[in-house]
Amino acid sequence: MTQQIGIGPNTRKSVYFDATIAAGVASFSVYNHMLIPAHFGDPQAEYDSLMTGVAMWDVAAQRQVEISGPDARALIQYLTTRDLSKTRIGQGRYVPICDHAGTLINDPVLLMLEENRYWLSIADSDIGLWASAIAAERGLDVRVHEPDVSPLAIQGPKAETLVAELFGDWVKGLKYFGFKQTDLQGIPLILSRSGWSKQGGFELYLQDGSRGSELWAIVKAAGAAYGIRPGAPNDLERIESGLVSYGADGRIQTNPCNPFEISLGKLVDLDRPDDFVGKAALQKIKAEGIKRRRVGYVIAGAAIESFQHSLPVQTSDGQIVGLLSEAVYSPRFVGNIGVGMIASEIDEGATDLSVMLDQAPRKVTIQPLPFE
Repeated sequence: MTQQIGIGPNTRKSVYFDATIAAGVASFSVYNHMLIPAHFGDPQAEYDSLMTGVAMWDVAAQRQVEISGPDARALIQYLTTRDLSKTRIGQGRYVPICDHAGTLINDPVLLMLEENRYWLSIADSDIGLWASAIAAERGLDVRVHEPDVSPLAIQGPKAETLVAELFGDWVKGLKYFGFKQTDLQGIPLILSRSGWSKQGGFELYLQDGSRGSELWAIVKAAGAAYGIRPGAPNDLERIESGLVSYGADGRIQTNPCNPFEISLGKLVDLDRPDDFVGKAALQKIKAEGIKRRRVGYVIAGAAIESFQHSLPVQTSDGQIVGLLSEAVYSPRFVGNIGVGMIASEIDEGATDLSVMLDQAPRKVTIQPLPFE
């Protein structure tokens, strides 16, 4: 019997939804209360396109939280762990956001659009509600809302050539996380050199949701000469590359972690003279030393065909010392690899670690990230 998951009114469709259906999307996930393609029926071919060619992804579920008004900069500074006082218009920044206990609750990309106007391009949690509450409690004069913005990603080693053909050679001068307001055949968008892969690429922040299918068709047609394929943020490539995934690697409801544990400690500026949410807690955490660290894992045995839930990592005497948060089989490394947490006192040479997978123990060893 074929199993199905119902789509209700509380799960929004992307502006590219019809285009992805026509392109043969085979599976969806839910991200920020929105459907996001998971794959188009051939995950290995989608991976190959990302690694050697070019792929296009509907990432409209990567929602934007717009913060504008006289106190916008003050709110952004207080929300994030990084000192953003020197950020300029047209620059993006990767900015961890913590709660007052120092627990990571999102890791968005910040885009400074104007002097008092910013977007937070968020991972999967309701940061708009958080930002609104913090602003109200501090009496800040800002507007916090979700604009009509839907990113479309173009990723892979041929992405720059394709995007330059679409927009012009000026795109080659964009620095990583740099962006510019522009248009494509009259469609308004912001073009950013960014994306959730280590293979390079761009994100097109569409600013008119009524033109989603039109934008998809333009990119698809131009990309045909480069073998472009539709796909989705790729779990295999992200694990191989060691990219952080808020939600998969750590989520406040299931695996609460702080930026130091999840390898984002370099983005925590405790020397800032001003205060920010979680600063006191993070100072204490750093002074006391972190209890866990994020690592790569190699998992012995047959190829992992599916991995749905995080698994405890334990020693030979049954002591739980870590967590395997996600794992896949990697043809590139000819084995099962994953990411997760391990207790700080466990060194990389540990030989007595295992996880229970498919009701049987699997030996695991620790590897540094990214996998090489």
